[in-house]
Amino acid sequence: MSVAIVGVGTDRVGAVSPAIAAVRRYKLKIGSSQLIRCDLSAIPQHRLACAVVGIQISPSILNSDFANLEAEIRRIHNADWVHVDVMDNHFVPNLTIGLPVVEAIVARTSLPVDCHLMIDDPDRWAAAYAEAGAGNVTFHIEAAAAPVRLARELRSRGTRAGIAVRPATPVEPLQDLLTEVDMLLVMTVEPGFGGQDFLDICLPKIRRAREMITKSGLDVWIQVDGGVSAETIERCAEAGADVFVAGSAVYQAEDAAGAVDELRELARAAAH
Repeated sequence: MSVAIVGVGTDRVGAVSPAIAAVRRYKLKIGSSQLIRCDLSAIPQHRLACAVVGIQISPSILNSDFANLEAEIRRIHNADWVHVDVMDNHFVPNLTIGLPVVEAIVARTSLPVDCHLMIDDPDRWAAAYAEAGAGNVTFHIEAAAAPVRLARELRSRGTRAGIAVRPATPVEPLQDLLTEVDMLLVMTVEPGFGGQDFLDICLPKIRRAREMITKSGLDVWIQVDGGVSAETIERCAEAGADVFVAGSAVYQAEDAAGAVDELRELARAAAH
């Protein structure tokens, strides 16, 4: 199997075997998707994100048992990411977890951590999550004062940079920003709480976002977050999403790992 090698903070892109002679140190390896973060001796100052291109499932721990987070994360051992919702009770009307918990999660799992910052002033706070070891840090365009500078700062720290939009925020004004980010997160519920119903009105936005990215020739992932389940994931995949945040659909299942596998297969079958 070949993997795509994407240098964060660089424009170095290629395709090589997983047995990469230049790999100096593997940081993370996930069996289902072979998602790896590693250092290459050829580019000693850059941490690289290495990923098989395709469908990815990022279960949200917002719906897990916070008193047993380490055990809850083990339940999703076959996931592609651990999705962490950081909320400050200002940008959204809910307060969840912050930097110390993210640092603890990074230290206790081999899964890469996908941080979704639903906070005011991400320009001030986001870089700390990159320094903590998050594999991806997503901030909201509605909250960022200088999104280009922030995205560049995150990528310079070896982390993928994502930009998120609320259901009512259009994606078209972001077209010129796509070269600066690695992922566009389209919220399919109003951010702030888990367990909400999926908003079908966001599907056309996902399609428009995919068209924008395809026409630009960029390798930008589209993530959807909110109400993703076995009943809705196929519509999201068909519209062009490739990274799926699922909370209740995974953590309310008796077999969380089985739910991850089911969601992945449904999305793969529906994807273009």
